[in-house]
Amino acid sequence: MILIITASPNRDGLTAACAEAAMSGARAAGGEARMADLYAEGVRSCQTCGNGWGICRKERHCFIDDCLPSLIRRVSECGGLFLVTPVYWGQPSEPMQHFMSRFRRCQNTALSGEPGAARDKQTDLIAAAGGSGNGTVSCLAEMEAWCRHVGAVPKERIGVNRFNRAEMLGMIEKAAARMVTG
Repeated sequence: MILIITASPNRDGLTAACAEAAMSGARAAGGEARMADLYAEGVRSCQTCGNGWGICRKERHCFIDDCLPSLIRRVSECGGLFLVTPVYWGQPSEPMQHFMSRFRRCQNTALSGEPGAARDKQTDLIAAAGGSGNGTVSCLAEMEAWCRHVGAVPKERIGVNRFNRAEMLGMIEKAAARMVTG
């Protein structure tokens, strides 16, 4: 099963089209895909408790009661992962940043010495810049750094904008099909 994590308030925008392309590509290849919408699920921001090192460092979970434990479980159970975010000022959207920050604190393999939920997961990164198209490279770089921190394996890094939309949606479908078929 492929898990597609998306983080946009716009249900009809470019980011949603990218997530749907991943879903379509996985299903067309005979795979199963599920969506996790960080915006709808309400992932909260890190509170940097305990002088910046709360229980997340040693106990590998966060004290905040929201969707993060479920997301960690779903990442652990999936066979591959897509992170799909709009680009805001050259960065992932705030919900994606909240997810990446808190997941990294709870699942950082370097800090704990233990394998995390995303360890060795093939991960495709998609940054959708709907306006000018600027900022995709820096956004993808942040997402790739997250992969290194949690032990995920970044495969595709796809920057999508209004100028290359049709071509990149096709590329996302193919990437999802490759994830299913190996």
